Amino acid sequence: TGAIGLYNVGQSCCLNSLLQVFLMNIHFTGILRRITVPPRAAQKRRNVPYQMLLLLEEMQCGKQKAVSPIDLACCLSVYRVKLFVQYDAAQLFLTLWNLIKRQMKKPELVEELSCLYTICVQEHLSCQKCSFETKRNSSMLTLPLPVLNSSSHMLKTLEDCLQYFFHPEELTDHNMCFCEQCGKKTPFLQSMKLVRLPQTLTIHLKRFCFEKSAYIHKLSHYLPFPQDLDFNAVLTENQCQADDNEKAAWQYELFAVVAHSGSTSCGHYCAYIRSLTECKWYCFNDSEVCQVSWDDVKCTYGHSNLHWGETAYLLIYMKKRHQ
Repeated sequence: TGAIGLYNVGQSCCLNSLLQVFLMNIHFTGILRRITVPPRAAQKRRNVPYQMLLLLEEMQCGKQKAVSPIDLACCLSVYRVKLFVQYDAAQLFLTLWNLIKRQMKKPELVEELSCLYTICVQEHLSCQKCSFETKRNSSMLTLPLPVLNSSSHMLKTLEDCLQYFFHPEELTDHNMCFCEQCGKKTPFLQSMKLVRLPQTLTIHLKRFCFEKSAYIHKLSHYLPFPQDLDFNAVLTENQCQADDNEKAAWQYELFAVVAHSGSTSCGHYCAYIRSLTECKWYCFNDSEVCQVSWDDVKCTYGHSNLHWGETAYLLIYMKKRHQ
């Protein structure tokens, strides 16, 4: 099944969870298997994609219930990804992905990796005085969704979070922008429109919140997310900047959940992943791997009274195959 655990080699639960999400994704491993193998031993030790490939092969060929990611961890330490450090899964995901992309030598693989993971959005800024408008396309690796609105009220579902993220925002008072046509600072309307969604979509639920005292606390309230997600049913026409063919492919099903338990200063990560070959859910908790049900995955929705409880932090959705 490929459902093999990874030993914790020094507070590596965050790394282990993300590695499992990468390596259980057959679209990613299809790219990984076609990398150029570095010619020298020293280059091999420093090459992140190659070390990931070695780990994948060890996981698939071995008879053990778990393998050690120590060689990959040592490789990552060269790039300042140290062991015995509490990492934020969203930040570590970005770091890993950039290292993988940078060290893949074949341009066609870099292009495939980008298409597999990157989101394209169009940012709009419109002057409320003269209607002068600017547009700019940009790429994102994750959709960073707030779980609170501007009034600090809890958003109730993932769909609410998506609608809030793409809802236009008025920039007034000290947030006003300089308008070239008006020649002064004016109120602007800022909005984001969705242009392209990747095959593997990563959503970051922003559950770690700064307070005025600069103390970070965790937002553990109940926030359900669906197994099937249709962006056409969630976003309005005005929130999309894509043709009909692109939008027809915006049908997703949940592939993985990276969940966080504990506090911001003393936490633990595990991953719930749906095997693409078996269509069964597994919980990857370092070296321990067990089959679970959808009800087990739903336990990561959160609970406002269980601040140390397990809550979903990264949601990874995968495009449904066209019928």
